[in-house]
Formats: sequence, structure tokens, C-alpha cells
Amino acid sequence: MGHQEQQEVIPLMTPYKMGHLELSHRVVLAPMTRCRADRSGVPQPHAAVYYSQRATRGGLLITEGTSVSPTAQGFPGSPGIWTPEQVAAWKPIVDAVHRKGALFFCQIAHAGRASTNDFQPDGEAPISSTDTQLPADAESGTVFSKPRRLRSDEIPGIVGDFRRAARNAIEAGFDGVEIHGAHGFLLEQFMKDAANDRTDEYGGSVENRCRFVVEIVDALVHEVGACRVGIRLSPFADYMDCADSDPMALGDYMVRQLNKHEGFLYCHMVEPRMSIVDDRRQIPHRLLPFKTVFSGTFIVVGGYDREEGNKVVAEGYADLVAYGRHFLANPDLAKRFELDATLNKYDRSTFYTQDPVIGYTDYPFLSDDSKDLPAQD
Repeated sequence: MGHQEQQEVIPLMTPYKMGHLELSHRVVLAPMTRCRADRSGVPQPHAAVYYSQRATRGGLLITEGTSVSPTAQGFPGSPGIWTPEQVAAWKPIVDAVHRKGALFFCQIAHAGRASTNDFQPDGEAPISSTDTQLPADAESGTVFSKPRRLRSDEIPGIVGDFRRAARNAIEAGFDGVEIHGAHGFLLEQFMKDAANDRTDEYGGSVENRCRFVVEIVDALVHEVGACRVGIRLSPFADYMDCADSDPMALGDYMVRQLNKHEGFLYCHMVEPRMSIVDDRRQIPHRLLPFKTVFSGTFIVVGGYDREEGNKVVAEGYADLVAYGRHFLANPDLAKRFELDATLNKYDRSTFYTQDPVIGYTDYPFLSDDSKDLPAQD
């Protein structure tokens, strides 16, 4: 009768069907810049260790932002997926994740003006919706270069870069792609009215500002199928001087555009900044209107812990919860959540270093004395 003594149901540990994909739990590896590729954007073998460490049977992993073209680079050591060499290097990384039974999506990205001349072909200016330069980043010390405003006749070429990146990702073996439409990168530079000062068909109204992103969504759905495409959006964020005067209207418009594609797989949305109330972090939980409207899988991210993750899944506020820093520091995060085990603390100083081990693949797993407890893999 021992089986009747089941532990309480842990919402994060319940299975979920995402489109045609079967997930065994709701804990997602969020995309995070990790800066471990080589100078030409080729991911390195230690990335296979890093991602496979975090892979569980039926778990969902999303790669770090992966550049779609030579103009898309914004950080040292960010991987790409526009050359045959990059695609070939991704294949064993994807294989390592799939051998653990996990699902793996490639986040395809373009930094836009969040870049410098040093990262651009022939030292040219970074491209953007605008020619307004970003202020220097106080945390990293990065001095961004003055961008060049894209001409409207150049935009189809950038859409084509995203289309090629999606095709390459599927060739590399990924289960799908996530469009990076968040955190001040090129797509947000078009969507947000604080950054988009255009007067052509890509500026002004919310429809015009979102036109570029909608064209990318349409192109990728046509290229690899709606069932293999997700998008990350952060309507409330003001990262990289990308704020919007009406984030609710922006988010609502974008979600409704996604719904036009039957079977569009997921929308991955970033919560507004946390507030501190009575010495306790509080997640604003303002994404419900978007979850209500969106017809696919809804993933939330932004400051979640185990307790909050369980709460939002149980309440139907979210289908899946993505974790960044906690997953970075706890390769077996799903198992720790299942057992309610103590979490490793993350070391912020090693987030963006390029060491292949330190702060990357050296975070400890639960000790072997827990090996006879229920595991995810």
C-alpha cells in the first residue's frame, strides 16, 4: 500500500503537452547570455556539457541568444547560426541534450544598436530602428557605438536572416526556435516607442512599430511551421533604453498577431520588475491579460522561485515557468524543485566570463546520497 502514500502534487512537476511536444515537467531553462563561443560565433564543445547537464527527460531548454547574421553580434563570445561551421558545431550540442531526453529550442537574436563597431563587419555602425546612440552600460562598462537607421528597403534582408537562422537551427537538430523580441535587442528597438522614432511604415502606430516583428514571425512560420516557433517578449521592460508608453497595448497587439497562425507554439513573456514589500520580493503578476488572449503555450519568466512557480502553474496564470540564474547555478534544478532541496547560490562575477568551466559547468549537483530518491532523468 506504499504507493498510496504519495507526496502532494507539485504543480511544476506535472506533465504538459506543448503543441505536439510532450513535457514531463514545467521547469524551463531560460535563454541567458553565456559568452562561451569563439570569436567567429562557433559554439564550443563545453556548451554540450553545460546544456546536457541541465537536460532532463521531457524538460525544455532554450539556448542563449544566438546571432542570425554578422551584423547581429553584440557581445564577446556569443554564438551564431548563420554559417555552415556554426551549424555543424551546434549538432553535437543538440545531440547531447537529446540523448538526455530533453527538448531544445534555439533562441535566434539580433542585438541591433546594443553593439559596437568592433563586432560589426568591416567596423561599420550597428543597425537599428533609429540612429540614436545608447548610453554606456554602467555595469559592464560597454560603450555602445552610434547606430545606423535601417532603410525600409533593407528590412526584408534582415527578415531573411531570421528565416535562414530558423532553417539552420532545424538542420542542426533543434526542436524549434524562439524569436528574441525582448530586452532591448533589435526587434524591441522597432516595437517600443521610446526607441523607434521612424516616420515610415515601420514607425508611429503600434501596428507600424510591430510590423517588422510580425514579418519575421510570418516568415518563420512559413519556413519551419508554426508548431516549431515561439517568441520572447518583454513589453514592460525598459532595458537598453527600450521602454514603451503603453506596454499593455503593445503586448496585446503582439499576442493577437501570433494567434493568426494556427498552432503557433508559445509566447514567452517577461514579468515587470519585481518590487520589495515588507522585505520580500513580489512579482507584479501583470501578464494574465496576455495569457487569457493567447491561444498557445504561455511561458512566464522573471524572478520566480519554486514557491511562486508552483503557485502560478496551479492557478493557471502560466503553463510553464522559465528560470535563469537559478538554473545557471543548479544544473539539476528540476530535481531540486521536486525534492524541495537547497539551491546553490549563483556567482554573478562569472556570468559573462569566457572560461569553459568556471561559472559554467562547475556548479555542483545534489550529492550522491539522494540517488535513490525520485529523479527526473
